[in-house]
Amino acid sequence: MVVHIVMFRFKEENKKPNIIQAKQMLENLMGAVPSLRSMDAGVNFSTEGRAMDLSIIASFESKEGLDAYAVHPEHLKVIDFIKTVVEYSKVVDYERI
Repeated sequence: MVVHIVMFRFKEENKKPNIIQAKQMLENLMGAVPSLRSMDAGVNFSTEGRAMDLSIIASFESKEGLDAYAVHPEHLKVIDFIKTVVEYSKVVDYERI
C-alpha cells in the first residue's frame, strides 16, 4: 500500500470558497481514478502560524497506481485549479508495510 499525503496553503483571495471547491474536486476523484483506493480530504481548524489549510491522505495499491493517478486527466483538472489558488504545497509519499 502506498500513502500519498499533500498539504496546501491557499492564497488569501477567496480563500474559504477555494478551499471548499478544492476539497470537493479532490473527493470527486474517488471513482473517477481507477488506481485511487481511498481519499480523505480535511479542512484545517488550527490557528497556529505553521498550519496548512487543506490536506489529503490518499492510498494506492502500488507506486504504479500513484504514478497513474499523477497523470490521470481528472486529477490534472484538479491540479490546474489548485495551481491558481494555492501559495504552496508539501507532499509525503511512503509505502505502508
